[in-house]
Amino acid sequence: MTEQPERISKLMAARGMCSRREADRYIERGLVLVDGEVVSELGTKVSPSAKIELAEAGQKRQDMQATFLINKPIGYVSAQPEDGHRPASDLLTRENQWKDDRTKRAFHHGLLRGLAPAGRLDIDSNGLLVLTQDGRVARRIIGEDSDVDKEYLVRVDGHLSDQGLKLLNHGLELDGKPLKPAKVTWQNQDQLRFILREGKKRQIRRMCELVDLKVVGLKRIRIGKVVLGNLPDGQWRYLGPDETF
Repeated sequence: MTEQPERISKLMAARGMCSRREADRYIERGLVLVDGEVVSELGTKVSPSAKIELAEAGQKRQDMQATFLINKPIGYVSAQPEDGHRPASDLLTRENQWKDDRTKRAFHHGLLRGLAPAGRLDIDSNGLLVLTQDGRVARRIIGEDSDVDKEYLVRVDGHLSDQGLKLLNHGLELDGKPLKPAKVTWQNQDQLRFILREGKKRQIRRMCELVDLKVVGLKRIRIGKVVLGNLPDGQWRYLGPDETF
């Protein structure tokens, strides 16, 4: 059966090279090679088995993209400002960079262009939030095929039965669809530890409601291999070159 040609940008995104939007920018700049030949026309379709590479200048541009790790305080939204609340990106200033950031990378406002959250954190939740220019990072964390888990500490009010705890681990539905298995354990007498591999809107709060618990505090402490650690509230650091999710 003959392979049907596909857009280069779609293939690059599917291979985890970058996002489709980034791919189009690289193509426009003549930084994409298909089977060794430069392609600069948007919408070009090629064989799904074609060899696609970024030119050296494109690879350098990719390496310069920034990924920020923020300890988001309660009261900030993850993305665009809404209802008078400030976006977490407002915290990305030179003054708010953590003094113990090991990368020692300088900050400049050009690093805020094309920045997007890789997974959201509710306005009434705090903890680790990732903002990135790098489509590869976003795909790794929130792509359809992502297997990156997220860890949360959740303070609750109410009584949780043994059966309720089993349901939190597996057996609940949201929006008419079964949830993937989770790992939910007691951290202490009023706090649960959740480890999830999906991120439906307000998922943990809604899960807790289904077993008659009220969430009174929610903090994300880990995404994949990257932990919040000692990063102070309201401050940020860069993702290090030796770190992956």
